[in-house]
Amino acid sequence: MPPARDQHLLVKVARMYYDEGRSQQEIAQAFGFSRPNVSRMLTAAREQGIVEIHIHDPAGRDLALESELRTAFGLRDCRVAETSGSNRMARTGDLGARWLLENLRPEQRIGVSWGRTLQAVVQSVPDSGGLDVEVVPLVGGLSSVDSEITGEELVRDLAGRLGGRFHRLHAPALLTSPAGRGVLLAEPSIQAALDAARQVGVGLVGIGSYGTGSSAAIIDSLALDADERETFEGHRPVGDICARFFDADGRAIPGPVEDSVLAVTLAQLAKIPLVVGVAAGAEKARGVLGALRSGTVDVLICDGSLARALLSARATSD
Repeated sequence: MPPARDQHLLVKVARMYYDEGRSQQEIAQAFGFSRPNVSRMLTAAREQGIVEIHIHDPAGRDLALESELRTAFGLRDCRVAETSGSNRMARTGDLGARWLLENLRPEQRIGVSWGRTLQAVVQSVPDSGGLDVEVVPLVGGLSSVDSEITGEELVRDLAGRLGGRFHRLHAPALLTSPAGRGVLLAEPSIQAALDAARQVGVGLVGIGSYGTGSSAAIIDSLALDADERETFEGHRPVGDICARFFDADGRAIPGPVEDSVLAVTLAQLAKIPLVVGVAAGAEKARGVLGALRSGTVDVLICDGSLARALLSARATSD
């Protein structure tokens, strides 16, 4: 085999193989080399950057970013949408729906939270039925925040598309006082719904980033007084899942907000066998990074801009 510095020969061999479609045996005969030598030359061409191989997934996935995220955060699985601009949520939703259809099994119990990206996932699931699954809410209704993204609507829609059954949680997610939450928790129907949520096999959750979008709306709707707001912000929240807020290290934030939410807790979410988090947009990076550090998320579905922002944020924080 010629020395690695003979790049001119490596280029010629690479062109014959990749551009002209000639076999390694044909190239070996043309130059008087053995076929294993040609194979090693092609490997050297890739290692020296003469040849770069790009795989374009027809499903619109960025496989390189998926691999980096799995390694960086110890994820069991990951899907990253190759997107830019305004279609990032739709493409992320499509990949989320594909993941569900590839991995769900009949008779599974699925827990669903809420959020616009999660809504995009549900709306991308074909309305074909065939899976006898049970869909339950992980969080109470959130109509006071945005009626388009309430968990109750997503639960019913997903069950209908998959051909399964669904449960209801007849209670708001956000209460104005811990006392009001306590009254609702004493109701047998509420307790039964939350018990079902804790026993799901798969959790499908949206991830929020504090101060933006729905996460900001949650805090605004609670109408915290000055002292409560100061206490809450003193813990430096970065994001939320199921309206449960956490800091940059993924630790649940105690206090007035936590005590006013009707939903599974982060500790309960972490006990669910498989939790799939979905989010889109680089602005979600702080929240998603905190969620990944919380130990609650096993699978991440996101877009390329968020994936790159996560890897950059992790490198900076490390």
